[in-house]
Parts: sequence; structure tokens; C-alpha cells
Amino acid sequence: MSAEETTDERAGILLVDDMEDNLIALEAVLGSLNEPMVRARSGEEAMKALLRQRFAVVLLDIRMPGMDGFETATNIKRLDQTKDVPIIFLTGTDADAGYAFRGYATGAADYLTKPFDPWVLRAKVTVFLELHRKNMQLERLLAREQAHAARISARLAALEAQLATEDPPNVPDLRRQVRELRHLVTRAAAGTRAP
Repeated sequence: MSAEETTDERAGILLVDDMEDNLIALEAVLGSLNEPMVRARSGEEAMKALLRQRFAVVLLDIRMPGMDGFETATNIKRLDQTKDVPIIFLTGTDADAGYAFRGYATGAADYLTKPFDPWVLRAKVTVFLELHRKNMQLERLLAREQAHAARISARLAALEAQLATEDPPNVPDLRRQVRELRHLVTRAAAGTRAP
């Protein structure tokens, strides 16, 4: 695995909570995943961290001074650069269904109340880390396929330009190459189109 792949695939976990004890507990629970963790003690700090680097998942407390978790989640989902980052709300607030509904309405992927089961939290975070790794692999594959299609298109343009001359040598061979390249470009374009 290259350094670039390692960096992208290990985007890590953003821990957002205003209570130091909660941050320490989250680090202890998730430490065995061997993924980088970044702390934010407020919604404002979380937004700054999200603008500086990519994260595979955000663990977000609801009750914080200043920008609360709901407002932070809304801001995360508004930005193109962060809108796809999954959010798991972790809150000490009672299990009021209204809070859970509001959390999901802001775009959260999940909602857990404290005290949470460490095994469940670790399993949920692991799923999002794996999804992030797969997405990074797909993005790299797509970029390679697009670059390959661009090279084929450039070669096709050069062959078509050569065919446009008055008396090119090997016209039948050039026409065959053009047909083959057009077919490859069509296949490559079909494989790189977004659903």
C-alpha cells in the first residue's frame, strides 16, 4: 500500500465532545482500531477540523456550549466537502425519541445514548471505517479508468487526424485501430459513469 493510499484510507475518526472524560473514554474504546483520532471540544472546532482533513466518521455529542451537536451536524451536511461524512450522535441526553428523530433529520447515520455499549460503538465505527476505505479504493480506480479513457481518446484523435490527410499509408489498418479505440472509449465511458 502506498503512502497516499495509507493516508487516504486512514482518514480517521473525529471525536466531538466538550467533556474531557468523554473524549478519553472514546479514545479508550476505539484505540484498538489503530486509526487516527482527532479531538474537538466544540462544534466550531469540529468544523475547523473537517475543513482541514478528511474523516471516515464523526462521533458527535449533542449538548455542547455554543454550537450544539444538531447545529454542527446541519453545518457538516451543508458543505460539499463534508456532506458525505457519516455522523454518529453520542449523547447523555435521555432516550427521548424527539432527540433521536432530530438527530436523524439532520443527517446522522446513527444515534446512541450514553452509557453506550463499547462493543456496539466499536462495531459501528468499524463499518464506517471500512466503507471509507472501499470508497477511497473506488475513487482511485475511477481516476485510473478516467486517465486510461483520456489516453485512448487522445490516441483516437491522433489517428483520426492522420486519416483526414489526403493519402495516409495503411488506411485499412488505421480504420481498424480507430474502430477498436472507439469501442474501448465507449466501454471505458460506460464503466465510469455515475449511477
